[in-house]
Amino acid sequence: MKPSPLRIHRPKTIENTLELLAAHASDGKIIAGGQSLVPVLNMRLAAPENLIDITAVDGLDGLTIEGQEITVGALVSHRRLERDPGVASANPLLGEALRHVAHPSIRNRGTTVGSIAHADPNGEMPMILALTGGHVRVRSLRGARTLTADELNVGPLETSLEPDELITEAIFPALQPGQRAGFDELARRSGDYGLAGVGLIMSTDNADAVASVDASRPPVSGTAGKIAAITGLKAGFVSVTDTPDIIELDQFVSGTPVDRVDTIVDAVASAIKDFIDPEGDIHATADYRRHLTGVIAGRLLKRLSRQNSTRGASALSGGQ
Repeated sequence: MKPSPLRIHRPKTIENTLELLAAHASDGKIIAGGQSLVPVLNMRLAAPENLIDITAVDGLDGLTIEGQEITVGALVSHRRLERDPGVASANPLLGEALRHVAHPSIRNRGTTVGSIAHADPNGEMPMILALTGGHVRVRSLRGARTLTADELNVGPLETSLEPDELITEAIFPALQPGQRAGFDELARRSGDYGLAGVGLIMSTDNADAVASVDASRPPVSGTAGKIAAITGLKAGFVSVTDTPDIIELDQFVSGTPVDRVDTIVDAVASAIKDFIDPEGDIHATADYRRHLTGVIAGRLLKRLSRQNSTRGASALSGGQ
C-alpha cells in the first residue's frame, strides 16, 4: 500500500519546525528516520496531511557526554549511539539494548529519539530511558519543558506530547560507581520484535568499580571486581507491559553477596512474573511470554553477578 496524499515540509531550523507544528497541529506529523512511521503510513494506520521532515534541521544531531549525562539529539541514529565509545564507557546498557533493535540497516536510519516518541511497548529504547531514569527535553512555540519517561509514556503508542511539541533531546544518565547493567531478549528471528525482553541495573557496594564518564578516573586496579554485596536491583521490560514500567527489586536482593546470586534468582524471577502483564498473540501465548521473561531475567541476573566491572553484561567472556 501507499500513504495517503500528503504534503512534505523540510524546515531548516528548530524555530521553523515549531512554526510548522503549530500551523499543522491537528494534521501534521514529524518524521526523522522514518523506520517506524513509514510502515504506519504505508498501511494507512495514520494519514497526516502534512509530514514535517526534520532531517535537515540544524542543531538536532548532537551526541554529547558531559558530567554524568548522555545527551542524544533527535537526529542521532541508533547505530551512531550504539557504536559511540564514549557512550559505551558511560552506560554500556544503551549499546547492548540497541544491538537488539531490528536490523543494522534499520539502525542506520532509525533514530533513538524517534523510537522514544513512537512509544511502542515492543521497542527497546523507551524502556531503557525509563530504566535508566532518563528524561526528554521538549519544545514548542509555547515554551520548553522536561518530561521523565513516566510522564512521557501514557499508553501503548501514546505519549503525553502535545500536537505542537517536538522532542529535541533524550538524556540518559551514566551508570553510577558500583552499578552493573545488562539487557537481553528473545525473538523468533533476528531483527524481529522480541517475544520478551529484560533490562536490569544492579547496584553493589563496591565503589571501586567505577563507570565514570571521566577518563581521568578509571577503575582502581586490583579492587575492581571485588564486589561484596548487592544493594539494589531494578528491571524494565520489552513486549510484556503496555508502557515501560519499572519494578524495584531491592527487597529480594539487598545484602546478597554476588557469588550467592543463585539463592535469589527464583525470588526475583517470580516477582517479575507477577509484575508484568503480557498479552498473547499468534506468536506466543501470554503464559509463555510470562515464563520467558522470568527465564531471561534469571539468566541476566547471573550474568551480572559474574561481571568484573561496570562495563555491562556484554563485556562478559563466555556469554551466558
